[in-house]
Amino acid sequence: MTAVHHAGQSGAEPVDVNDPHLTRFDIVKEGLRRDDIEIVTYESQFHGQNSKAEKRVVRNISLLFLISGAATLAFLGFYIWWPWKWELGHTLGDYYTPLLGVTLGIGLLALGFAILAWAKKLLPHELSIQQRHGDPSSDDERLITGQTMIYVADELGVQRRPLLKGAIALGAAPLGLAVAAPLVGGLIENPHKGDHPMMYTTGFHPSHNGGKPVRLTREDGSPIRPEDVSTGGQMTVFPGIPHGATNEHADSPTLLIHLRSDDAAITRAAADADPRNKGSMWGDYVAYSKICTHAGCPASLYEQQTNRLLCPCHQSQFLITDNAQPVFGPATRRLPMLPLTVDEEGFFVAASDFKDTVGPDFWERP
Repeated sequence: MTAVHHAGQSGAEPVDVNDPHLTRFDIVKEGLRRDDIEIVTYESQFHGQNSKAEKRVVRNISLLFLISGAATLAFLGFYIWWPWKWELGHTLGDYYTPLLGVTLGIGLLALGFAILAWAKKLLPHELSIQQRHGDPSSDDERLITGQTMIYVADELGVQRRPLLKGAIALGAAPLGLAVAAPLVGGLIENPHKGDHPMMYTTGFHPSHNGGKPVRLTREDGSPIRPEDVSTGGQMTVFPGIPHGATNEHADSPTLLIHLRSDDAAITRAAADADPRNKGSMWGDYVAYSKICTHAGCPASLYEQQTNRLLCPCHQSQFLITDNAQPVFGPATRRLPMLPLTVDEEGFFVAASDFKDTVGPDFWERP
């Protein structure tokens, strides 16, 4: 039979809520009466407990929870074990981000539908009317509130529906792991392991040239001598290795600047005062990464009079004479300096790779 309850009249005598003979619903009703709440309708959606209709709804909701759990576990599996490193060509790594998005999306969507179906199809229908008031709560009312919360939990039906209980555990629990996975993922495997980690090396690393210093070249691959850059001028240079000017080494474009002698003296003093940039200049020449440390745009607008390097994307400005420290805009980290020298044939070469990471900030940095 359909369970229907009607509230008592607001003018009825108060009930002793500590009476052990009262049911939990009796206490709930008394609490509602004291708060001037009238239950107009409170009825189950099913004719009797454990009816065929109720079991069907429970199975459907449980299935949604299980789908959510399976999809979230798949997300964790892809996050931990699927190849994630970027490589040229069509590789499995191309599917890493889409797989994470699809599996986590299905997991959250199924969980949302399960909760909605539970609320719409499984919980009893209730219609209540309450007059608001601002009186402080008494001890009895706090007891009533606690009993009401327990009663609502009972009405959810988890205790008498073991299938639903198991489905929640298997379906919702993996979401907690999914939330924690990105936070601890870097602790599972070092993404920058190896002798030459991808994020820490560019095309100027000697390993790309048989262990020998890499020349600075134009886009067509021709090497550069000091006299090729006029005083106060600048030139975009690339590593003189195969494909050095292509996207294969997109982190390597560098701005080679021939400073005026007085500006060069200031720049050298600032560089030599910094342990990482000490000795990185050659004569009046200095070279900085062209990749903005804010969002990776090309910071290539050189203001000769102010010795500032501007990024056109978000207007970050870097002071060349002070280790390319940011002086304006959203960038918070300086441009890495490329150590320069000249080989026996008089061409510019990189004395070593950049000593700071190139490009925008990533998770290792504050």
